[in-house]
Amino acid sequence: MGLETEFDIPVLTTTVEKMVKWARRSAIWPVTFGLACCAIEMMSMSCSRYDIARFGAEVFRGTPRQSDLMIVAGRLSRKMAPTLRRIYDQMPEPKWVISMGACASIGGVFDNYALVQGVDQIVPVDVYVPGCPPRPEALIYGIVQLQRKIDRMPL
Repeated sequence: MGLETEFDIPVLTTTVEKMVKWARRSAIWPVTFGLACCAIEMMSMSCSRYDIARFGAEVFRGTPRQSDLMIVAGRLSRKMAPTLRRIYDQMPEPKWVISMGACASIGGVFDNYALVQGVDQIVPVDVYVPGCPPRPEALIYGIVQLQRKIDRMPL
């Protein structure tokens, strides 16, 4: 007989790949990188009203070495771009980036020489969250889309 009938306990079988994908998807730790007004919406997303803990992303880390998600919220100046890249390089693999808001995605209404017209010119972006500023629900939807993308990625 099988082990489950001998001890009367349910046994769950899976593969290591599925288990690793589940762990990566279920415990996303973002690094705080709020640059402008979108950061207020990003901070409110972590409050109890929206309960981002149910998606495993409630722990905002203060250091990039402990995080695997960077949420770039707001406009990125050319002076801040090397710092953004340095922080991204310090994050361990696998790592993901969410571009939050119109300013981070395409420069927004600030089309001038001092701002980078899209974070994807500095770091690779996995999910874009549109809006000016996007609501916390939109950012949560972006995190869910990232979780789906992580689930489809090969190891």
